[in-house]
Amino acid sequence: MLRTAGLSVFALMGLIAFFLLLRGSEALRAVGWSFLTEERWRTAAHSFGIAAVLPNGILIAVIALCIAVPVAITAALFISEYAPVRLRPLLVSLVDLMAAIPSIVYGLWGLFFLQPRIVGICRWLAVHLGGALPFLEVRTGEVATSYTSSTFIAGTVVSLMIIPIITSLSREVFSQAPAGEREGAYALGSTRWGMVRTVVLPFGRGGVIGAVMLGFGRAMGETIAVALIISPVFRLSWHVLENGGNSISALIALRFSESDSLSLSALMAAGLVLFALTLLVNVAAGFIISRSRSGASTSD
Repeated sequence: MLRTAGLSVFALMGLIAFFLLLRGSEALRAVGWSFLTEERWRTAAHSFGIAAVLPNGILIAVIALCIAVPVAITAALFISEYAPVRLRPLLVSLVDLMAAIPSIVYGLWGLFFLQPRIVGICRWLAVHLGGALPFLEVRTGEVATSYTSSTFIAGTVVSLMIIPIITSLSREVFSQAPAGEREGAYALGSTRWGMVRTVVLPFGRGGVIGAVMLGFGRAMGETIAVALIISPVFRLSWHVLENGGNSISALIALRFSESDSLSLSALMAAGLVLFALTLLVNVAAGFIISRSRSGASTSD
């Protein structure tokens, strides 16, 4: 029965990939490999590709990870090692509840609450750090338009959506650190932080890396929140604080309802690329976890 359930998952994934390949074949035949290198999206002129939206989607995911990983690991360590025993179930429930909040709620919160309040931070970063870090440079200075609907703001909102995932998985890994090694560290005179640094963190390193990669895959596929916040453009820009950007998932959501046959096929092909990338990330995460101490059996 378990084998059947496992094989059904592989079969389902294969059927999804086959469906996307079948529906996207018309667009792939029309433009060939230029689909991966073309920055424009003009299906009527047979000139379209994902060279602009794919890197922007990766940028959004990387920004989300830069914000989420420190917060998530700190929260996981606090829950598993420092929080009072009676408080831990409540904190775990709160983290799980954050993971259950719909994407559109995060998107609306980011659009109407976060964005007006983070524009000042974006402008400060551009003015004071843009000269030293070119990717923080903003080439126009209108606060009302230049610093809103940016890759950075979209990544900030997405980070809130992947923090619960990384926190939950990391906490589970940290809690499985061997009790004997914990007690041995204390017996040698270690403080609690010393025990965490020498036992818990090394034990959970592989699991945390896997959790981060799973969060990256989740961030790459986020749709509604990115579509609500970002101002869609088809140009490759590494200036993350500037207005405008895009991602494959947001492109599909925004263009799906107004697409003709070729445009719909192009969106399916874009979805196939996103599916393949996300699958590779998740496979790599599973491999890392399985090869680490924290992914091995701890029954002994």
